[in-house]
Amino acid sequence: MTPSRDISRLIEIMAQLRTPGTGCPWDLEQDFATIAPYTIEEAFEVAEAIARNDLEDLRDELGDLLLQVVFHSRIAEERGAFAFGDVVEAVTRKMIRRHPHVFADADGNITPSHVEGVWDQIKAEEKAERAARRGNVEPAANSVLAGVKAGQPALSRAMELQRKASKVGFDWNDPREVLKKIREEADEIEAALDRGDKTEMAEETGDLMFALVNLARHTGADPEMALRGTNAKFERRFSYIERALAARGQSPETATLAEMDALWNEAKTEEPSPTR
Repeated sequence: MTPSRDISRLIEIMAQLRTPGTGCPWDLEQDFATIAPYTIEEAFEVAEAIARNDLEDLRDELGDLLLQVVFHSRIAEERGAFAFGDVVEAVTRKMIRRHPHVFADADGNITPSHVEGVWDQIKAEEKAERAARRGNVEPAANSVLAGVKAGQPALSRAMELQRKASKVGFDWNDPREVLKKIREEADEIEAALDRGDKTEMAEETGDLMFALVNLARHTGADPEMALRGTNAKFERRFSYIERALAARGQSPETATLAEMDALWNEAKTEEPSPTR
């Protein structure tokens, strides 16, 4: 099979990968839940390519993201739910519906303010339709939490949920109170560890992360940017460990945890500022 600019070739490739007996064992094992993290990861990599203004990389990352859409669509098709063509039809219908000033049958001039008003009205109608399909699981239109998008990254959504709730007084006034909550959640994780309950551990870990976002909000820190900074710091320090071990003729695989921890502390002293 040869590469092609035609989307049908990508759909054929995915179908072949998902064919029992002759397909790829890894691809055959996947379902919506297992590939969802990869979908999110690819979306972030698209954003990072844009931030770097790397158009060649953006082309590749958009391809990876498109593959995720095809992958999800194939699984849905196998279950008799919908196919890739249905996804395309749904989004084209949505775009036509949301832009009556462009795709309307009748000619006419529409002001920008009118366009915005029509857009808001159509979005509200679509949201009501989704709520009806889902059995009204979303917050009511008059809810304090209405308008918080479900599809945004969990960190930013947690921040927005907390901001909305704080506007009606459901909030702490002192960051130290949030610290108490963090300690409480940590104790609950320890109790879950003692019981060996993985489901409870996951739930309590989520509670702890939500409390940490709350602390970031109270201290004026952006949790996403704070975590990105820590990720970069971890990469710098671990790279220091790898270089130091290589100079000794070792690798992380052959070194002990104690050796790596000592080098980690050395790496901390190399930081330009007194960070922890």
